[in-house]
Amino acid sequence: QVQLVESGGGLVQPGGSLKLSCAASGFTFSNYAMRWYRQTPGKERELVASVTSSGVNTMYPDSVKGRFTISRDNGKNMVYLQMTSLKPEDTAVYYCYATVPRGAWGQGTQVTVSS
Repeated sequence: QVQLVESGGGLVQPGGSLKLSCAASGFTFSNYAMRWYRQTPGKERELVASVTSSGVNTMYPDSVKGRFTISRDNGKNMVYLQMTSLKPEDTAVYYCYATVPRGAWGQGTQVTVSS
């Protein structure tokens, strides 16, 4: 079955950087676009980055554009989210999402930006 496992979350100071990883299995990874979302308590999940199946095209909302970079390695079935210039408002649980039929979510990884 489809499985997504995120890692790399943690506590970081404002202005710092963090790189999240998502290991995918159970589907033909290179056929599907991948996304990262984040969620804070009481709010809906927010899309923060997406990448096409080939990895050529990416998309970001204005809130993270220029600070976050999504990438993928189709040989390793991995997708990454490099986050720089982190702000306290980036604090959230970050989720990996596969655009397979019916969609698939990872379990999430907590990112806390605080001094």
